[in-house]
Amino acid sequence: MLDQFDSRIDPTFAPVDRQRLIARLQEALPERGLITKTEGMRVYETDGLAAYRGMPSVVALPETTAQVSAVLRICAEMSTPVVARGAGTGLSGGALPFPGCVLLSMTRFNRILAIDAQARMARVQPGVRNLAISEAVAQFGLFYAPDPSSQIACSIGGNVAENAGGVHCLKYGLTVHNIQRLELVTVDGEVLEIGGDALDTPGYDLLALITGSEGLLGVITEVTVRLLPNPVHTQVLLAAFPDVRQAGDAVARIIAAGIIPAGLEMMDRLAVNAAENHVHAGYPVDVAAILLCEIDGAAGDVEDGLSRVGAICLEAGASEVRQARDEAERRRFWAGRKGAFPAMGRMAPDYYCIDGTIPRRRLAEVLTEITRLSGVYGLPVANVFHAGDGNLHPLILYDAAASGEVENAEALGGAILELCVAMGGTITGEHGVGREKINQMCVQFSTAEIETFEALKASFDPAGLLNPGKAIPTLARCAEYGAMHVHNGQLPFADLERL
Repeated sequence: MLDQFDSRIDPTFAPVDRQRLIARLQEALPERGLITKTEGMRVYETDGLAAYRGMPSVVALPETTAQVSAVLRICAEMSTPVVARGAGTGLSGGALPFPGCVLLSMTRFNRILAIDAQARMARVQPGVRNLAISEAVAQFGLFYAPDPSSQIACSIGGNVAENAGGVHCLKYGLTVHNIQRLELVTVDGEVLEIGGDALDTPGYDLLALITGSEGLLGVITEVTVRLLPNPVHTQVLLAAFPDVRQAGDAVARIIAAGIIPAGLEMMDRLAVNAAENHVHAGYPVDVAAILLCEIDGAAGDVEDGLSRVGAICLEAGASEVRQARDEAERRRFWAGRKGAFPAMGRMAPDYYCIDGTIPRRRLAEVLTEITRLSGVYGLPVANVFHAGDGNLHPLILYDAAASGEVENAEALGGAILELCVAMGGTITGEHGVGREKINQMCVQFSTAEIETFEALKASFDPAGLLNPGKAIPTLARCAEYGAMHVHNGQLPFADLERL
């Protein structure tokens, strides 16, 4: 399989004297700051994409920026690859250890350093959990907007690395729209300040460049986030549809009407039934799809917005439209949506979560095509996604113990991502490329574009030591992926001339 690290098509590095590496790292790190035994490193062999696994050479656990800087200098001097890791909740294999690497775990960077309620900012270390920020600033009537489904566990450093979103990103934006400053350590140990406390800073917008760079350009050691005041009023509407095309049409109509919900989420029948059995959110289960639409703001604006959304849904063919009766039911509605991923454990032994984005107007036809592909590959697909911004999360259900099902699930996932590209979309919306989608990078981007990405990385990391084998494919990989799939007739959606 092409998803495995392969010396023919992936970066390669000369073997390193492991004992000398360990000795030097021990000098730079505190006591118990280095894990060298296999049993201790097992926990780091995978991230949220558990189908991909690998073992690092050692695991480093720094506690200060100076220690991170020292570890990176040692790795640069010894030409040793480095993979930074946060909470390990990522779903694209971004924290998958590269053979022979130093796995740099940032979990001990877990402090909220300062809160400025008046300026609506908080300065935090990268190991702080996403939800912990909102919990810490709730006393000031503030919150941190990006809210991935994994927000109870995922870390803010990982959110920056992947440019994470969440159910409320339609109105409030992704991570890149909600941070102001980063402290970054380069591969040679230099500490940089990117951005600042002001809304604008002179020079190139390196803050946007680093956000979503997946650990390929530097290691984040501090983040300044923007905080927002809690909405005065919030209400959610549930609309049920007898056909997924009608639900997709309703999404397009809501956005076309100029309504910007705080969140606009869609789940199909399989996802609805799994979530309802798991969370008991009060969803109707005899429908093809549901929409959850949340409006926040002044009470009058919320009432008007929900009235308009309800009318649009009914015109699009909704069989039921209802608002949450109280705050407890509103929370249950969202608990069902956020619990949809773990609920898949009731449906199959394993699931593979895809992350692609399409133009909203093509939502209905993409869902229809995913259903067809599900039949072709013989694997069920539950659809859960951020409908408002076209960010799809098809969940492919399979059994890893069954012969060939892992490869079949991966092939179906690749076909769905290539479908997104063919529809004018992209292969990721918030999970990043990591290891998972590196082949599909060859489909979405031309040779010239990939060469530009490589040149940009080289300006920060000339030796290619930071998170190698992720996000940016080698041209050799693209050539082999294209040749293999053209030969097998497995690229029904790709622009094959670009491979």
